[in-house]
Amino acid sequence: MEIAILLITLVILSETSVLVFKKFKPAKSSHRKIYIDTSVLIDGRIVDIAKTGFLDGDLIILKSVLLELQLLADGKDQDKRNLGRAGLNTASELERVVNVNTEIVDDTGGLKKVDEELLKIAKEEKGAIMTIDYNLIKVAEAEKIETLNINDLSLAVRDDFIPNERFKIKITEKGSNRGQGVGHLKNGTMVVVENAASKVGQEVTVEFSKFFENSAGRMIFAKLVREGKK
Repeated sequence: MEIAILLITLVILSETSVLVFKKFKPAKSSHRKIYIDTSVLIDGRIVDIAKTGFLDGDLIILKSVLLELQLLADGKDQDKRNLGRAGLNTASELERVVNVNTEIVDDTGGLKKVDEELLKIAKEEKGAIMTIDYNLIKVAEAEKIETLNINDLSLAVRDDFIPNERFKIKITEKGSNRGQGVGHLKNGTMVVVENAASKVGQEVTVEFSKFFENSAGRMIFAKLVREGKK
């Protein structure tokens, strides 16, 4: 009799364990898939966006995208090497962000170009492409593929500068016009500063003048504040 009771108890415990396991077993993700392109990884702002927890999908990075960045990082051109390394660092940081699920998917079996592969897979999986590449966005729209443009997001949540407002910025290079210096805000926005070409490598105080923006990006124009000027 005692053996029978023991057997019944073991069966009940076994069934209870199965129910508990099913209750706590992670369900297969039903989120949409967001395919990250090379331009977004190089841009880098995706890491801060991911940390906010606002993204409602799984971030997918194709192996071919990483290979393209590696080719840049291994190239002879110093500027392209820096871009490639920045993109690879962004991919590595994304994998450590706990608020989103980031996956590396091997797609290197095909011979398609990276953008073509992104379009093909996103369409097949009914996913979205995150990019700031204007041409890729236009092709995706023609193919009825959803796109997420970080520049559009930046425009939607931007903090407007007040006319004559002052802020500090590091001048990193000369501008396209004579006398201009160029720097960037933390969010990647380009700042063109008048009469700052000689300040490359220096942090300077500038005064906001105006900005120009569209879906391709945003550009701020500012004036150099001379030392001693109040």
